[in-house]
Amino acid sequence: MIFTETRLAEAFVIDLEPVFDERGSFARTFGVEEFEARGLNSAVVHCNTSFNLAAGTLRGLHYQAAPFAECKLVRCTRGAIYDVIVDLREDSPTYREWLGIELRPDNGKSLYVPEGMAHGFQTLEPRSEVFYQISREFVPSSARGVRFDDPAFSIEWPQPITTMLERDRAYPDFEG
Repeated sequence: MIFTETRLAEAFVIDLEPVFDERGSFARTFGVEEFEARGLNSAVVHCNTSFNLAAGTLRGLHYQAAPFAECKLVRCTRGAIYDVIVDLREDSPTYREWLGIELRPDNGKSLYVPEGMAHGFQTLEPRSEVFYQISREFVPSSARGVRFDDPAFSIEWPQPITTMLERDRAYPDFEG
């Protein structure tokens, strides 16, 4: 795995290093030692997958408030997504900044999302599937979100939004 720091503090793009032979390829997608060597949270408490029927579907932007903040390792296993993180850590040098990256199975990229960042994505192709490794259990009372079009962040989405939950449209303006 190749770890590349992003412009957002403590967030990384992780590229696979596949080994090819006549069968196809093999690559490690996660390793405790590699994560801990960089000071990253290597806990995996649960894994989730989301399947999205239509291109333009938006999920997020979600996070869990302290003391239940979580890290995520996000990978697209089918289709393609535009994955977005927003730094909500007041003490961070990249506070209120966002980053977007295209994830798809054939580009071999994952995104490491540290605690204190909101996460969401937009599907770029129909029938896209996303796999998440998460460092904490989901605590409904700690679930929070920021709106996809909040003027505090001015996120540039690559496609018109076709499908999303009303809950995600209704988050108030960010006042952090």
